[in-house]
Amino acid sequence: MRAESNGTSRRILCVFPRYTSSFGTFEYSYPLTDGVRAFMPPQGLLLISAYLPQDWQVKFVDENLRRTTREEFEWAEAVFVSGMHIQRQQMNDICRRAHEFDLAVALGGPSVSACPDYYPSFDYLHVGELGDATNQLIEILSRDTSRPESQVVLTTRDRVPMTEFPIPAYELADVKKYFLGSIQYSSGCPYQCEFCDIPGLYGRNPRIKSPEQIIAELDRLRECGMTDTVYFVDDNFIGNRKAAMDLLPHLIEWQKQTGYVMRLACEATLNIAKRPEILEKMREAFFITIFCGIETPDPGALHAMHKDHNMMVPILEGVRTINSYGMEVVSGIIMGLDTDKPNTTDALLAFVEESQIPLLTINLLQALPKTPLWDRLEREGRLVHDEGRDSNVDFLLPYDDVVSSWKYCMEVAYAPEKVYARYQHQCDYTYANRLNVPVAPEMKTWPNIKRGLIMLRNIFWQIGVRGDYRRVFWKFAFGRIRRGDLEGLIGSATIAHHLITFARAASSGKQNASNYSIRLREAAVPAE
Repeated sequence: MRAESNGTSRRILCVFPRYTSSFGTFEYSYPLTDGVRAFMPPQGLLLISAYLPQDWQVKFVDENLRRTTREEFEWAEAVFVSGMHIQRQQMNDICRRAHEFDLAVALGGPSVSACPDYYPSFDYLHVGELGDATNQLIEILSRDTSRPESQVVLTTRDRVPMTEFPIPAYELADVKKYFLGSIQYSSGCPYQCEFCDIPGLYGRNPRIKSPEQIIAELDRLRECGMTDTVYFVDDNFIGNRKAAMDLLPHLIEWQKQTGYVMRLACEATLNIAKRPEILEKMREAFFITIFCGIETPDPGALHAMHKDHNMMVPILEGVRTINSYGMEVVSGIIMGLDTDKPNTTDALLAFVEESQIPLLTINLLQALPKTPLWDRLEREGRLVHDEGRDSNVDFLLPYDDVVSSWKYCMEVAYAPEKVYARYQHQCDYTYANRLNVPVAPEMKTWPNIKRGLIMLRNIFWQIGVRGDYRRVFWKFAFGRIRRGDLEGLIGSATIAHHLITFARAASSGKQNASNYSIRLREAAVPAE
């Protein structure tokens, strides 16, 4: 589906901002690859690019790959931007640069939808999802691309059904330069966790695409050169369990037909561990990773944040159940909760040790607009509007103590020997349970073999020779080599290097203690 045109052709420049360095963008892994330079293709801008009228010309620039050129701004008649809170500073910078060419700039996406007041300089604010506001913006630009006298805010009231979404314009993105592929199946989540803004932004009744749409998107990604892991960016893959079960047979059949050239990953609530019928189908579809927002191992804290569904199965049992189907668990952890105690740090580190989860995104609590947490803290007078802090929450424990505990957790949890011990556990008890798939002919080609050799060379040189934790690395590497598990070696070493390097910066105070921090930093991922 595309928007209708009134016969006027326009030139639209879509610009995606750089990320500020964060734990979840894996930028320290990129030098170990064969040319990866950015995290994931941005779904929002690529969807909008595909939705624009057929006769409109579109250019797409991801500033995580390179900076927008003067020639591109001169070519454009209007600029579209989208992004998350962590990209706020960079979005405002793109607006400033576009205004130097007297271009009208429209901003959409999750950050502006939650906090329009963050972006007073933009000409058009698109609040909400694809829908009538999008059509209004297109209609306005069809008539006149000059900058309006004052900011125009367009809010979606009538959303386009996801079954009518076009395939995102993946062909505009150089997908081979991304760490992960991205695909969206659903929007919204039925749960109401206190700290989460998803229900407020996208609703509690998950909207979904058809299985045929997902298969078509996977085909397009493959046509564009993506043969690695594709991440379902849904807020909760099992938000609609029946729909997930309807989709999985299609994914299984597609994987069989294409030779399992892609690995799949997603985000889901931990209670997926109570659904063996879903986990078995996910294993057959070659899902290898599930991000679970565990948040805390403390049952009392889970109850206080309205995340009781994490207690439908004992947390450690749930993690091991998921591992038994060959899927590694990645976990979100929050520090600074009202229920935290002086011994919370020790309890958290004990959980890391027991769970053997290699990758846990440990963040300080941040109150986001459009969440019950924001509303409660506002009533209690505990929102702190100080952009020099890592959190906007007035913790019950002393702020400096909470930040120090976070730094300590990062230092201990991501010490090289501990990270590699957890990856060794995954190799032995998780990866070994994965579907034994045949090697597709296209994976045996010289370009693919060359790619693997380049990554091995980079890993051996930068970690095994130049790295200061090379002894830990070689102990792990020799074990993988003896078993002929080069894939496990490459995958584990690549991620581990990012975790170790980022955690060292975090424990020394050189990184924000929250992915949503209001403490603005210059983007640490340069656009060259």
